[in-house]
Amino acid sequence: MRFDKKGKLSPRYVGPFEILEKVGAMAYHLALPPDLSNIHLLFHVLMLRKYNPNPSHVIQYETIQLRDDLTYEEQPVDILDRQVKKLRSKDVALVKVLWRNHTSEEVTWEAEEDMQTKYSHLFNT
Repeated sequence: MRFDKKGKLSPRYVGPFEILEKVGAMAYHLALPPDLSNIHLLFHVLMLRKYNPNPSHVIQYETIQLRDDLTYEEQPVDILDRQVKKLRSKDVALVKVLWRNHTSEEVTWEAEEDMQTKYSHLFNT
């Protein structure tokens, strides 16, 4: 499905999406995910592109334990670095935290004070 233009005359496509029904000779109703809920479900044929199956498009996944509100908590693994940002009237201590959730890793800068209250075990070294 053609979604947006990024740059001059360069269309971007997202998908694939399931076709729910054919509407007339030139339009289709698609099953879109909730994050695309602000987009109408009916698309003209010229906005669509045929999907060619490719084994590299298949993603291996693991199940994640979700809470009742459909969220999960990433666990901090280690503190990699520290720095102090100077604002106009105060200094803010930051720590670079390595987060891990199953197979993926991410590094973010967080306020040291917040991290010490939530994850004090990382600072006991």
